[in-house]
Amino acid sequence: MKRLSLVILLTLTSPAMAAPFNVTEAWFRALPGNLPAGGYFEGQNTTKNDVAILGAQSDGCSTVMIHKSSNSGGLNKMEMVDQVQVAAGGRVSFAPGGYHLMCIRPTSLMKIGGKVPVVLHLSDGTRVAAAFAVRGASGK
Repeated sequence: MKRLSLVILLTLTSPAMAAPFNVTEAWFRALPGNLPAGGYFEGQNTTKNDVAILGAQSDGCSTVMIHKSSNSGGLNKMEMVDQVQVAAGGRVSFAPGGYHLMCIRPTSLMKIGGKVPVVLHLSDGTRVAAAFAVRGASGK
């Protein structure tokens, strides 16, 4: 089943398809053991309407949540976010120190050097599939 979902993902993300929301530079930072993995990407809303990223799912994670890291007065914090707004024609960056996907209880698919399928859920009902490269703790 998981192998089939990857085949479907790769078919859906072929360069010939024009997506209403483009995902590039997608990767997970895998950590040792069963520690959560952080997911990062660049997103562009190619439509003429505002959308929001409402959530994500992946066979590489038991649960995927949207989080935001921030620093205020020298205090680092991370909190769960219900949605991330992306203006019409706008961009959003999910990067270390800011918005990121939090992969809780990574599955056996989360192997450094591999790719993990992720589907983003948008407020307009669109589902956007992307393959996230899996990197080590250093991000390489």
